[in-house]
Formats: sequence, structure tokens, C-alpha cells
Amino acid sequence: MAEIAGDETPPLPSSSGAEESSLLSSPPSPTATSGDKPPPRTRKPGTKRLVLTASVLVSFLVGLPLLLKSTEIHRSPLPSDAIADLSRRLQSHPPSFPCGLHAVFLRSGPGSPVASLADQLERAISTQHHLLPASSTAGSISVSVTVQSDGGCTSSTASASPWRCGSVTAADSVRGDEVFDELLHSALGGGDGDGMKVYTVVIAEDDDGKGTRVVIGKHRHAWVVGKVDEAEALSLIRKVFIKYFMNGGIEEGETGIGKGEFMPVGSDGNVVLSFSLLNADPNDWVYDWEFKNIGERILTPVVEALRPVADINIESQVLYHTPKSSYSYSDDKLGGNVLSMGDIPFFVNSNEWHLDTSISATGRSKVLQFVVKIQVGQCWLATLNLLHFVIILTFHLPNCSYIPSARECPLYLQLPDGELSKTNAFISPMWGGVVIWNPPGCSLGSKKAHGTRRQMSSQELMETLEIFIGQLRQLFGLKPNYHAHGMDVATKFLVSEKGFAQWELDLLYRHHACSNLLSCVATLESLSSLVQSLPRMIVMDEIGRQVELSLEAASLAQRNATLGIGDSSAVSATRARALAEDAFFHPSIMSISYASVEHYFAIYMPFFAPVCLHVLLAAIKELKRYKVERAKYSAFLASQSQATTSS
Repeated sequence: MAEIAGDETPPLPSSSGAEESSLLSSPPSPTATSGDKPPPRTRKPGTKRLVLTASVLVSFLVGLPLLLKSTEIHRSPLPSDAIADLSRRLQSHPPSFPCGLHAVFLRSGPGSPVASLADQLERAISTQHHLLPASSTAGSISVSVTVQSDGGCTSSTASASPWRCGSVTAADSVRGDEVFDELLHSALGGGDGDGMKVYTVVIAEDDDGKGTRVVIGKHRHAWVVGKVDEAEALSLIRKVFIKYFMNGGIEEGETGIGKGEFMPVGSDGNVVLSFSLLNADPNDWVYDWEFKNIGERILTPVVEALRPVADINIESQVLYHTPKSSYSYSDDKLGGNVLSMGDIPFFVNSNEWHLDTSISATGRSKVLQFVVKIQVGQCWLATLNLLHFVIILTFHLPNCSYIPSARECPLYLQLPDGELSKTNAFISPMWGGVVIWNPPGCSLGSKKAHGTRRQMSSQELMETLEIFIGQLRQLFGLKPNYHAHGMDVATKFLVSEKGFAQWELDLLYRHHACSNLLSCVATLESLSSLVQSLPRMIVMDEIGRQVELSLEAASLAQRNATLGIGDSSAVSATRARALAEDAFFHPSIMSISYASVEHYFAIYMPFFAPVCLHVLLAAIKELKRYKVERAKYSAFLASQSQATTSS
């Protein structure tokens, strides 16, 4: 088998088959088998694939700004530099109000006063007023002196005197303090100009046998009556001007105006005075009042006087079933029931007293509630946002479950020293006050009247409102009444029908202007820091506009302060603070949560990153392929050129 197999030769293929076999079995050309050189490309590579891929990539790149634009945060530019500049100005130069001191010496002797005497007295007074308390808001003080005698007047050369020579004499002081006060007001030209405020102290040398006394008037002047030498007169002028006109009678370390505790005005400058008459148990008796006719008439001058620092609205209401929450004890020696000062914090029954029912209190307004309570229980102040003045008509009858009526009527407030309060009233700072009112005929063992309806008399209501005005003065930081400590002579203070003397209103204007300016700057700085710390925070155009208006109002308040115009400065400062608060508490700020840049990318990356990555990789791959194919074609052209040259 081997031989046969080995001897046999295969049949020869046909010619065509031979050619095919030779083609299949022929070795590859050197160019095809070489791994170092790409195969030759005889045609120029096309750009269709490259253009298509690039167009997809370009469309993504063009859409990227549109995406960023559609998701950008609108931020109105805030004047941060102006805010910082205002803050630096207030820190380096706190608001101060220049004012004037005018001393008038009324002498009864004959002859003309020596011309140099007024200048001499002016220099003596100026040396005593170069130092003011640190808490004072007064700036530079200009001093002028007028000396009047029977022979005429002479004034210092420092400034023109507003005094009308001869219109008032020392003898006029015996006509009564009220009359003399108005005479001085007329002689000084009314004193209600828009410029720098001038305070006048008159020395009326008249020996009326009553000794030396000082009277502080209702306007911007005071007077000293009696025989005093020059040194004593200068000392009294200094004390009256600095202690009262500049500092409101507040001693060092005392709580009062400018201390911050007593500022019952909302940040928007609005206050609601809500007067409530509380009937503790209407089953005993019911009291009503004619508040609209009497109360509003008495309070209108007060509202007008305080308008530069607060926009005040007045409301009144009558409530029933308003028992108190604290306990009182019976004292037979006093003939009534006693409520100690330690029980005052528990006096209000906030569950039964619905005092915060005002519809006028909007935004950040304060509500001052004045409440008259007919007491068969307890009464007190309710909401922290409201200032409540409460009068309590104290009648406690047997149907009151916690204390019999005989032990509740009358109810007295006992002071820490054991004495009974003359006004039977107390206040709560930044909230309001309470007046405990015992109606006529109220005594231990009073019998029920079985729901008898009664009316507060006009006199009772007026007396109650006087107490309310005194409490309102305290809440604004002024004294309810003054004591002449440190004056060394008898001192009297005239009461204005507005509840506030003009020099007291000047104090309020100055301190409220300073307080509101500082609060405005603090709010604007907080807003600026907040915006800078949150780059994704939306800042509406309205916020930017409010900030600009606030800065303009603050600058105007500063300019008015440098001119000594306290009321205009207070109005502008209140507006500046209100605008700053409106900008800081804008709804667009309060209702949006701010995401960081990382959170922004975390939201959009899952949507766009995968597609963008594939498009970018495809573009890079296609560009590389095009470069390779173009290199092949370039090599082919080079070989063809070389072959042509060699042939």
C-alpha cells in the first residue's frame, strides 16, 4: 500500500484551476505583511464622518451656555461698599445733635446792663458745658447770654438772640407758673423752628419770699426764681441743661431712655394702642366706658407728639370672663385685699385674656394694650408682641371659684417697701402696663349686683388715662415723674397736655434716631454678609432697591442730625430701619433654600455627563482615525512622486 501510494501522482489540474491555486498559495507582498507601515491609501480620506461627529459636539458646546443661562441665579447687586462706608461713619462719628443754650438774666434794678457782662457770663457758662455725659446724644453746644434790666437789654456777641427784650420781666413770675411759661414761650418766638434747637434758662431775680426755686416748663425753657448770686445761677443753669434737657433726668446707672429696654416701637415704626376693659365676672356686674368720645380726644395730642418716632393707631374693646391668675390676701388694717409685687409676674391669665385681637397690627408692628379689668379674678398682659395697659376693676364675688368676692374687693398693689402704690398700677417693659381700678363703693364684703351694667364716669376714665400716659412715658424710657435730686433747691415740672414736654420729645427724637440708625446699619451688614456667603442666593431687584432707599434715608438722617433737626432725623432713621428690615425679611429670601455649587452639579451631572462623555470620546476617536487615514494618503502620494522621479 505504501508503494502504491508513493508511486501515485495526483492528476494535473486544469489551467484555470492552476491559476487559482497559484493565486491562493502565492505569498503576500512585502507591503501587506509589514507591520510597521500602514497599507497604502490611493484615495483622499473623506471628512463626512468627522464633520458629523464635530457637529454633534459643537451642538453640545453651544447648548452649554444656554443651560447655564436657564439655571442661573438672579442677584441684584447690593451696594456693599456703601453699607461698609455708612458703618464706618457711624462708628467713627456716632450721631450727635448740636444744640444751643441761651441764658437770660432778668434783673429788676435800674440802669442799662454793662455790654461786657453778657460776654463774661457766656464765657463762664461755656467752661462748664464742655463735658457732657457719655450717654448724651448732644453734639456741639453754642452758648449765648442775654442780660435784661429796666434800662434795656444786652446780648453776647456769639449769636443773635431770639429773646424779645422787654416782653417779660422778673415781676411776671408771680402771675403763676403756667402763665409765666407761656409768656416765656412767646418772648422766645415760639421756639418751634426747623433748625438747631435752643434751650433757654431764665434767671428771674425776684424776691417773692418763697425762696429760690426752679421750674421746668413744657417747652424748651426753664426758669429760676429768687435771689441768687452769679456762681449759684451758673451752677443751676448747668444742672438744668445737662441733667434734664440733655439727659432726661436719668441718673448714671439708671434704666431709661437710650438704654434699649424701653423701646415699644416696631421695626416698621408702627404702634397700636389697644385699650381693653376687662370684666372678670359679668355675673356680678358689668362695666362699660365711653372711650371713643373721651379717650381718643385725650390721646390725640399724645399721638401727634409721638408721630416722628411712631405711627400710632388707637383701638378699644370690652372683654368679659377675664379672671386673674395670681392670688391676693386680705388685710383688715388696709381694709382690702393686697397683691404683692412678687405675684405680679403671675398676674396675667393668658388663657382667659384674649388681648391680642388687633386687626391693625400688621408686619412687625407693636401693640400697646390698655386694659381696664373689672376684677373678680385676675388680669395681666398677654402676648410678647403686644404692650398692654390694664385697668382692673376689682370686684370679687362668691360665684368666683378661687376667691370669694369679699376677699377681692378692693384690691391694692403693695410695693416692696410695704407701702401701697398710689397709682395702683405697674408696667411690663416692652409689653405694657396694668392699672388696678377699684370702683366707688368697693369694700370688703361687697355684695353682688347680679350683672348690673354700669358706666365709668368721665372723671374716672380721665384719671385712668392719665395713669396710662404715665406708663407710656415709662415704656418710652422717660420718667413718669421727676424728683429734684441734686438740684439743692425746690424744683417743679409743668405737665403738658400732650403728656410729653417739648424738651422730652427732643430727647425721644434724638435717641430714637440714633437707635434706628444703628439698627439699620446692623441689619444691612447682616444682609450683605448673608448674600456674600451664599453665592446661589436669589437677590431680587426689589431688595436691591430697598437697600438703596434705606441707605439714602440713613444718610439723610445723618445730615439732619448734624444740623440738630431731631424730629426730621428720627423720621428718616425710622424709614431707613423699616426699609432695611423689609429687605432682610423679603419673602423671596425667606422662602428659598440655597444649594451649593456641588449640589448644583450633583443635580445635572447624571443627566448630561454620560451623553457628553460619549460624544467627546467619539469626536476624539474620529479625529485620530482621520489623522491616520490622511497619513496613509500622504505616504501614497510621496511613493508615487518618488516612483515617477526614478523612472
